[in-house]
Amino acid sequence: MKFTVSLFLFMSLPLVGFGQIDGDNIFSVDQVISIELDFPQGEFWQELVANYEAEENLYIPANLTLTDVTGTYSLDSVGVRLKGNSSYMHPGDKKSFKIDFNRFISGLDYDGLKKLNFSNGFKDPTCMREKLFFDVCRAAGVAAPRASFAEVTLNGEPWGFYTVVEQIDDQFLDWNIQEDDGNLFKAGDNFGGGPPDTGANSTAADLAYYGADQAAYADRYELKTNEDENDWSDLLDLIDFLNNTTLDGFAAGIDARVEVDAYLRSAALNMLFSNLDSYTGSARNYYIYHNQDTGLWEWIKWDGNEAFGRYTNDAGNMETLDVDYSDSPRPLLERMLEHPDLYQRYLLQVCELTTAFFNEDYMFGRIDAAAALVAPYVYADANKMYSNADFDTNIEADLGGGGGGMGGGAILGLKPFVSNRTASVAGQIDCAAFVGLEETEWNGALYPNPVSSELHISWEGAMDVAVVFRNVLGQALKKVVLHHADRAVIPMAGWTPGTYVVSLEHDGVALTRQQIVVQ
Repeated sequence: MKFTVSLFLFMSLPLVGFGQIDGDNIFSVDQVISIELDFPQGEFWQELVANYEAEENLYIPANLTLTDVTGTYSLDSVGVRLKGNSSYMHPGDKKSFKIDFNRFISGLDYDGLKKLNFSNGFKDPTCMREKLFFDVCRAAGVAAPRASFAEVTLNGEPWGFYTVVEQIDDQFLDWNIQEDDGNLFKAGDNFGGGPPDTGANSTAADLAYYGADQAAYADRYELKTNEDENDWSDLLDLIDFLNNTTLDGFAAGIDARVEVDAYLRSAALNMLFSNLDSYTGSARNYYIYHNQDTGLWEWIKWDGNEAFGRYTNDAGNMETLDVDYSDSPRPLLERMLEHPDLYQRYLLQVCELTTAFFNEDYMFGRIDAAAALVAPYVYADANKMYSNADFDTNIEADLGGGGGGMGGGAILGLKPFVSNRTASVAGQIDCAAFVGLEETEWNGALYPNPVSSELHISWEGAMDVAVVFRNVLGQALKKVVLHHADRAVIPMAGWTPGTYVVSLEHDGVALTRQQIVVQ
């Protein structure tokens, strides 16, 4: 079915300041850090495996040497444990793991961070899917952890190439949301080697209603803050509202409870990247936070290693996934897609994301840059799941076979996935008419476009004018008044990424008008 979108919604998202924040040593630039762990235990690996298989989440101590762009640092007695569900199936000993800096020495941290997560590239021949996905999420203004890369050595033995992922904790809340007093819930794993069961026996974090007893939800969610109080009443109130109101009541009340447009933007990214090991599909791999300043619930992404269509289920072809796809029950998403006004808001998010981010122009450059950075380290990883040839091929083309998803199949190439997915979405939604202000030919120069730092504009003839920036609903956001001028340089750093319309106006009449994309 083809949808025509005639209006476009401007995303108003909080902007994080440009000062130094916790973890910038690792995450502020694209790099491959070095992690050397020295375990004093002779049988350290057997102990790590035994702790994981006993499901005790016990850490063992190791001395850490960490090298990043700022230098080399040594930390004594950091905690280490294995982690992951499907990623633990990675053949051999290259397992995902977590470092807890202050597990054994109170107050110990690195660059303000308490924990780091290391993902092993399970099911990803390129070893880039998770970082690429999270980078796009964050560029699009969606709450998601930062990610980098690492080369890991255990007791002097090269262990492999990993993706480093930021922990979702109070540090994350401080810099990303600027408030950390509320309840932070993590979706439970509900992992049994495949898609979760449905119905009353499920432990899926589906936000479905299972009664008023907090205990009924204990296997579905984990409270990560305010554990001593252990009061889940706010989550149960939200779940009750999501499930037990009429559709019109849901539409009328959801904006008072959830950051709706931010959630729809996050859900749209899951759809565009066919990232179904998420609330959309498996009903896991997310956090939800109750912001005490706004009173609203905020959605936070987690675990993007199966983006680019790596997690398959009954949805069919991941490149042609329906734009309104959702497993069931997923009341938060399903009811938004069911209500016409909320569905329109969702489609508007899809259109902005495809215009600004999910397209060949934006994605291919980032894929190429990441590949150039990591290729030598991936090649050197003797413990990786795929060959060097698979790494090279899967950037540009699909790989046949190889367990493409829960039921096997091809492993979709990064660039072909973007091209084919973009074409499929364009065939389902007509975004061509989303701009509410008609463009005209710019009488002069306007560059660069897309823009990230400074917009240079000029026009013919010096005059008194106003350069006006609007969102694509036509609402004025910024006006720069100039007298007897024929050019201007306008700072754009700090603008929320997205689509805008800039017009040159004289006495309130637009002389020329053009769409720009801010990255």
